[in-house]
Amino acid sequence: FIFAAHEDFGISPLEAQACGTPVIAYGVGGSLDTVVPPGRATPPTGLFFGQQTAESLVQAVETFEANAGQFDPLACRQWAESFSEERFLREFSAIAQRARDLWARDPDNLESAFFADD
Repeated sequence: FIFAAHEDFGISPLEAQACGTPVIAYGVGGSLDTVVPPGRATPPTGLFFGQQTAESLVQAVETFEANAGQFDPLACRQWAESFSEERFLREFSAIAQRARDLWARDPDNLESAFFADD
C-alpha cells in the first residue's frame, strides 16, 4: 500500500496493515507512529520516503522490492491490532481506575500523585 499523504493519525496505513499489507508511506505525521520501518526492535511493517516527489517514491518502491522478504503479513496484522479499540478501552479504563484510587487517597494532590509514579 502506498500512502503519500500527510495525515495526523495514519489510519489508512493501519487499515492496510490490518489486512496484512505492508506500507510505503510519506514519512511525516501519523504514519511515523503507525508504520514500523526496518531497523527497530519490532518487525517492520513498511518503510518511509522523505519527499513527495516521484523520485523519492520510486526509490522507496525499489527499496521495498529489494527487501520485500522482510515484511511479514502476520507482523503487519499484529502491529495494527495494537491500535485496537479493545486495547484503548482496556488501557484507558486502567488509567481512570488509577486516577480514582489516587484521588480516594489524596483528593487535594491528585496531579502530583498521579504523575509521580511514572
